[in-house]
Amino acid sequence: MSEAVRDFFDQLTRNGGRLLRQISGSVRFDLTSHDGVDRWLVVIERGRIAVSHGGAEDADTVIRTDETTFVRMARGEVKPLPAFLRNDLVADGQFRMVILLERLFAPPPGARHPRVLVTGAEPAPDREVR
Repeated sequence: MSEAVRDFFDQLTRNGGRLLRQISGSVRFDLTSHDGVDRWLVVIERGRIAVSHGGAEDADTVIRTDETTFVRMARGEVKPLPAFLRNDLVADGQFRMVILLERLFAPPPGARHPRVLVTGAEPAPDREVR
């Protein structure tokens, strides 16, 4: 398992919940690499996020992808929905969780809030740039 994967899941428990206040569900990530399959379970309960590593727990949605694609998603270089459409990511279970994953991953490098592009005004500091 790469350090980037561990950092993503560590950060998720600290910062990810405020984007998912109305969401409850679970997502298991099965990340493949030359070492085998690395499993991470993310449980979201009305914005509170808990992450566990390993095991084969049941989840509402199971997402399978290779570790390289996952790291690129964590950096914002690849978005989950287009990765799904390209078959770089396979999902079983509740598809709504794939759509909601967009909120968990970083925005693309150089992304700006639409208000900045139109008005030149910065968004309020409590707003997340997506």
